[in-house]
Amino acid sequence: MTILKETRGGVTRRSILKASAAIAGAGVITKVTGFPAIAQEKVTLRYLSTAVNQSPAIAEKAGEDLGIKVEYIAVTTDDVAKRVITQPNSFDLVDTEYFALPKLLPSGNIMGLDAKKIKLADKIASVIREGTVAGKKIGLDGTAPAEVLYLPDEEATEFAEEPTDFLTLIPTTYNADTLGIRPDLIDGPVESWASLLDPKFKGKAAILNIPSIGIMDAAMAIEARGDMKYGDKGNMTREEIDATIAALIEAKRAGQFRAFWTDFNESVNLMASGEVVIQSMWSPAVTAVRTQGIECKYQPLKEGYRAWASGFGLPVAIEDREKDAAYEFINWFLSGWAGAHLAKQGYYTAVLETTKEAMEPYEWAYWFEGKPAEKDIHAPDGKLLEKAGATRDGGSYDERMGRVACWNAVMDENIYMIRKWNEFIAA
Repeated sequence: MTILKETRGGVTRRSILKASAAIAGAGVITKVTGFPAIAQEKVTLRYLSTAVNQSPAIAEKAGEDLGIKVEYIAVTTDDVAKRVITQPNSFDLVDTEYFALPKLLPSGNIMGLDAKKIKLADKIASVIREGTVAGKKIGLDGTAPAEVLYLPDEEATEFAEEPTDFLTLIPTTYNADTLGIRPDLIDGPVESWASLLDPKFKGKAAILNIPSIGIMDAAMAIEARGDMKYGDKGNMTREEIDATIAALIEAKRAGQFRAFWTDFNESVNLMASGEVVIQSMWSPAVTAVRTQGIECKYQPLKEGYRAWASGFGLPVAIEDREKDAAYEFINWFLSGWAGAHLAKQGYYTAVLETTKEAMEPYEWAYWFEGKPAEKDIHAPDGKLLEKAGATRDGGSYDERMGRVACWNAVMDENIYMIRKWNEFIAA
């Protein structure tokens, strides 16, 4: 992307911005959406994230409403972190998980977001701000967003212990993850994470091959099976890591796993084909299978859920013009349309009130209240997802998020854990 620095005659980029701001302030540039255009020339925001967090429909709608061009940069979960640390000039906006923050923040490449510039900052869901749902504390094993949300100032490289006016990330999506199953290919109920390691599913199970997440799914299964009790599944000791990997290697050598997936589409194909009947899965992947007319369920389990949350961050290297555009885009993102679009994929959103306003009442009742669908439920692309009368797997928002047992995390022993995980994959 070319950044305008200076032109002949002494006209600087900053003077152009001031002139644009003056015109906007005079009311010459307006938008019916209530989100003012930030400059006459369309701004491009280079949006770094995994492919699953990127929606062409959101980019198109933002272009219509704001005059901002969103240019997606799709990389793997691990590569998002690598780009932030090693190439902070290569993006203008990053959508990354909260669990990556203990690794990203010390780099000094992520700036604190000014809450005073976020119109709905005080409306962000309590599960993110406080670690509570309906006034009750939930499981905080791992890296809970509430523990890494605040910074002392814009340039901080350490977290604040109390709420402040500077935020690490503004949440985009979050969810309570569980196992996906093919109920049409399974005999009997699946009620526990232990089923992932149940020999009855030998050769038909799969696990997520992102070490920091996959090992937590494994820990949920191992603990549910009664093998051991973890102090903190999101921050294991070396002894706990060793025991976990030993159990996984034993299961692998016994033929338990059909695959170890890293790509969203791979997980969809494994389940849709019937090669796998139980696996680590993400909510939109379950949606993708269902839209093919194939039965697939995001199975509630008695031990609870492994949760995650993603959010927008800004690089310290961002130019002023793109920084203004990024704040404008974030405010738009929280205002309703984007939230409603993502909710129809099974995600939960930062500001529940605006998402509700942007959804049809029957959609909100199905996705967030756990009520039977009054009408057919469709995915964002219009494909039939559920017929009238169906209920969402796991029930309401409060029932699902209120039963979170742990959060995705980067462990203190992360390097050791990755080495041991790779031994498991290679075994």
